[in-house]
Amino acid sequence: MKGYARTQRRACPSAANVRPVSPKFAGEMLRLALLTHEPFYPPSGGGSAEAIYLVEELTRRGHDVHVFCPRVADPAEVQGRFKIRLHQFSAWKMGRYAAFRNFKYLLYPFFLERMVEKAAREVKFDLVLSQHAIAAVAAGKLRAKLKTPVVMNFLDYLSGFMETWPSYLMPKPVLARVLNYELSLPVRYQADAVLTVSDTLADYFAEAGYPRTRLRPIYYGYDAELFKAPTPDSLPATENQQVMVMHGSFDHHHLGPIAREAVARVVTKLPGAVFRFVGQRTPALNHFVELVRKDRPDAKLECTGFLPYAEVAHQLADASVGLVPYEESKGVHCAFVAKIVEYVGMGLPVVSTPLASASRYFANEPLVRFSEFNGATFGDQILSWLAEPLSRRRALALPAIERVKAELDWRVISRKAVDFVEQIQQRYLEGRS
Repeated sequence: MKGYARTQRRACPSAANVRPVSPKFAGEMLRLALLTHEPFYPPSGGGSAEAIYLVEELTRRGHDVHVFCPRVADPAEVQGRFKIRLHQFSAWKMGRYAAFRNFKYLLYPFFLERMVEKAAREVKFDLVLSQHAIAAVAAGKLRAKLKTPVVMNFLDYLSGFMETWPSYLMPKPVLARVLNYELSLPVRYQADAVLTVSDTLADYFAEAGYPRTRLRPIYYGYDAELFKAPTPDSLPATENQQVMVMHGSFDHHHLGPIAREAVARVVTKLPGAVFRFVGQRTPALNHFVELVRKDRPDAKLECTGFLPYAEVAHQLADASVGLVPYEESKGVHCAFVAKIVEYVGMGLPVVSTPLASASRYFANEPLVRFSEFNGATFGDQILSWLAEPLSRRRALALPAIERVKAELDWRVISRKAVDFVEQIQQRYLEGRS
């Protein structure tokens, strides 16, 4: 779920109804510090949406949640709505589209650590939960200082995506060190537990020496209340509907040679095909459009620009095929791509490159077809979907929609994640007694 902001109110229901603490957790209320490098609300893309649902589940169980994050637009409204205490970083603007983003990310853990230390002089935290690798650095250092258990939640293998970056942006020798450093974080700081976005990423941490018993893949979800399957009346009315859609933050690994060749291949066969890109007009997207139009000026490309998260589903509703043409890297193999989940949740056929985590989870899902890591096979898979009778596509969609709703709705994932966090806290208390 990348490249969005300003979620409508129905995207994140109120946490007003507090339900009893999970029967798996025998302790009292937890006072929990949640650390993230992304503004808490509205979600800005990447894994930021997950934090909202985790917090809702924590507060529903009666836990006291303090969120440490970059400045948000309306802190009073956010605190009241989610029943949390915000601790905001305001030294400079943070966000995935902010200037000098990567440099700021390197400095941020230093300041985040000190924000939590300052708050801890007045509040005794029972547990620290970090979101993403950047916040994990601060959380790890806080474990010894605060004598508090730490759970690290990795929503991707952040540095792994940089393998597809141009060398002038990320020199290979530097990247090798960064890759190893990120995987070493749980062992380096003796994290009490690690949540991961995929089985593949859990394997990487285990191979780096972290105990498998403390690892818990929770995957990445979607909001089933937002990404609802279209009604029959709103589905493509004819077999000739030829709209391919991709949404996201459009970084370097999203739109490369695979996507360009696939577009050219489809347009050659089907000149009327439309490729719709929903999200921020990033430099990577602009460069992609420029190259495609240079080679195929007849290609029909739509770029919506930024849209609020809650409006993205509308752009998917009349599409024919959802696209995930990621270039190969460690990062994409570890990612549990939200695009696929959202496409399937709306009954949309999918074509994806063979990302390890996605191909493991969706191996037996007929609505998802995997290409090889090249544009020719990716384009052929798009054409194969467009050749399928509409009745066949709709028949395949129904069971797929029910599966992801039952397994990957954010409320389902959050319950499992918070159960695990409570178990870690209980184990910590038992170890001290």
